[in-house]
Amino acid sequence: MATGETQLDRTLPGSGARVAVGQKIDPGKLAFRVGFLLLLAFFTILFLYPLVWLLSASLKPGSEVFSGGLIGSSLMWSNYPKLISDQPVLQWTWNSVLVTVLASSTVTISSALVAFAFAYFRFPFRGLVFGLVLAGMMLPGAVTMIPNYLIWDYLGWTNTLVPLWAGNLFASPFYIFMLRQFFLGLPRELFDAARVDGANYLRMWWSVALPLTRAALIVVFVFELKVAWTDLVKPLIFLRDLPTFTLPAGLKAIVDNPSIGGEKHFELLAVGGVIVTLPMVIVFFLAQRYFIEGIATTGSTGR
Repeated sequence: MATGETQLDRTLPGSGARVAVGQKIDPGKLAFRVGFLLLLAFFTILFLYPLVWLLSASLKPGSEVFSGGLIGSSLMWSNYPKLISDQPVLQWTWNSVLVTVLASSTVTISSALVAFAFAYFRFPFRGLVFGLVLAGMMLPGAVTMIPNYLIWDYLGWTNTLVPLWAGNLFASPFYIFMLRQFFLGLPRELFDAARVDGANYLRMWWSVALPLTRAALIVVFVFELKVAWTDLVKPLIFLRDLPTFTLPAGLKAIVDNPSIGGEKHFELLAVGGVIVTLPMVIVFFLAQRYFIEGIATTGSTGR
């Protein structure tokens, strides 16, 4: 190439590599890239198909739900208002939203507070205490199920939404471990400077630690959002009256109710499935970049 002559380049689709125009591409690398993209497309279709089928079933007549095709003889948009009019779905949705937001917010704040204490303070037997906290993850939920019920029943809060979220005020061992890893990655000089400026420990946690670990907090919030939104065990244990049900418990009631459940109205169950599933799909789509950043950073530091 003559001096002063510029070489045009372009980016290969699906990669960050740049090659000069006219440069030969290695056939092996090209075949690998094409095969990799085809594999991704295959698994994308494989994972999306159940959701597509659920949407399709919710818009079919009842007799065609299991017909095999994705498109029915007619689009039954009336399935959605029928379910809402037959059952207190809007009340169940509100209950689920309330429980989910409260459970996610409380566990995120409480776990972040405990994790900051383990990351910042140096006190005797810190490692032992932290190990005992992590041991809580090994305890099956079935072991504490009856004691939890007895406690809430003694307090008079059974058949209310309180037991579904108030337990998160005491943090979660998994989230404590996760957030502690992030806090350990923060330069200690930041907190020393805040102390010099007169900030107390709570102020340091709120104004220094939390803003710098936003990705981790969002990951914890979304994790618990999914757990609380889809939880069926707690509502079945603590709730008895239909208006207090959450969406998963309401769908269970629909299955158990012979007037609208069973083999004759599976299209209504599909409608309920869409109502439960779609919000989580939207939440994970909106939070995916924080998800990737948070998971990639977790465990990269520690001392």
